[in-house]
Amino acid sequence: MTQPTLWLRCEKKEFERRAALSPSVAKKLIDAGFKIYVERDEQRIFDDSEYQNVGCELVENNSWPSAPTDIPIIGLKELPESTDPLPHTHIQFAHCFKHQAGWSKVLSRFHRGGGSLYDLEFLNDSNGRRVAAFGYHAGFAGAAAGALALASQKKGETLGLLTPYANEDAMIQDVKKVLGGSGKGTKALVIGALGRCGRGAVDLFKKIGLDDDDIIKWDMAETAKGGPFPEILDVDIFVNCIYLSSQIPSFLTPDTIIAAGKTRRLAVVVDVSCDTTNPFNPIPIYSINTTFSSPTVPVNIGPEYPPLSVISIDHLPTLLPREASEQFSSDLLPSLLEFPNREKASTWVQANELYKKNLADAAATEGL
Repeated sequence: MTQPTLWLRCEKKEFERRAALSPSVAKKLIDAGFKIYVERDEQRIFDDSEYQNVGCELVENNSWPSAPTDIPIIGLKELPESTDPLPHTHIQFAHCFKHQAGWSKVLSRFHRGGGSLYDLEFLNDSNGRRVAAFGYHAGFAGAAAGALALASQKKGETLGLLTPYANEDAMIQDVKKVLGGSGKGTKALVIGALGRCGRGAVDLFKKIGLDDDDIIKWDMAETAKGGPFPEILDVDIFVNCIYLSSQIPSFLTPDTIIAAGKTRRLAVVVDVSCDTTNPFNPIPIYSINTTFSSPTVPVNIGPEYPPLSVISIDHLPTLLPREASEQFSSDLLPSLLEFPNREKASTWVQANELYKKNLADAAATEGL
C-alpha cells in the first residue's frame, strides 16, 4: 500500500500566519503512518524547526507546483491569482462555492489541470456540521478589532496596523488598555450569537469588561422577521457572525443609517462573515475587504453624520495564529486520518460531490 502523504504549502496571503497543520497534529499524522512534507515559511507562526523536530520533511518555500501530482496539497487561504492549470488535489478554503467574485475562473484552473478541490469550508460530518472551523477565534478577534477601532474613532483617529498577538490574554489586556482599562460602558450587538463565531465575539466582550446587559445576543429567532433592524443603530459595535447560505433581507442599509440622523450611536460594524462579494451580502454598506494594514473602511454617508466604519478582514483568526491553528488542525485531524480512504468516507465523498457540481457550473460559465 502506498504511504499516505500530505504536502503543507506556505501561505501567500499577506499577513497570514496560520497553518492548516500545526506541528503537534503533523506528528499525530506521522505516528499514524503519514509522510508529511512542509514548505519552509518565515511568515508562518510555527518555526520550520518545530515541524522538522516531529519528523516532517522540509521542502523549499512555494515549491508545491513541482510536487508529484499524486501528493495532496493542504493549505488555508486561496491561492494567488493565476491562470495556470491545477493538476493536484488541493485541500483549502477556496471561497468559490458561493459564487464569490472570480469563482468560475478559480474552478476553471482545476478543470484545465485535471486536479480536484476539497474545500475546508464544506467538510461536514454525518449530521451536516462542519468538522473544523475557525469560527470561535474569528469572532473573538473580530470583536477585539471592533473595540480597537471604536477606541481609535473616539480619539478622532483611524485604526492602524493590526499585528498578531502571542495569545488570548495578550489580546484582552491590550484591548482593555486601549479602552482606558475596561470596555465597561460600551454596548455591542452580536448577530449569530449561538454559533461558534458568535460565542467567540461574546466571550471577548465579556473578558474586556462589558456587562451582560450591554452585550445583545441575537440569533435566528431574533432575525426571523427580516431586516433592516434599527436596533443595530443603538449600539457602539455591531458584529455580524452569521453563516450566509441564501438570500436574506439586509440587516443594515445606507438608507436606515441616514434615517437615524445625527443621533446614531453605531460607530463600528465588524463583518466577521465577510460576504463582501457575495451577491446576497446582508450588510450592503461597503464593497471592499479590509486588511490588517488598513483594517477599516468608512461608510460613505456624508460628512454631516457621525463617522461609521466597517471591518471586513477575511482572515481575522490570524490575529491569534498559534491558538487558532492548533484548534483548527486538531478538529480536522480525524477527517485527515480518513483521507486515504476518501472514496468511502462520507465527509470527503460529500465534499467531492459538491466540488463536481460547482466545477460543472464553472465549466458552463467559462465555456469550457
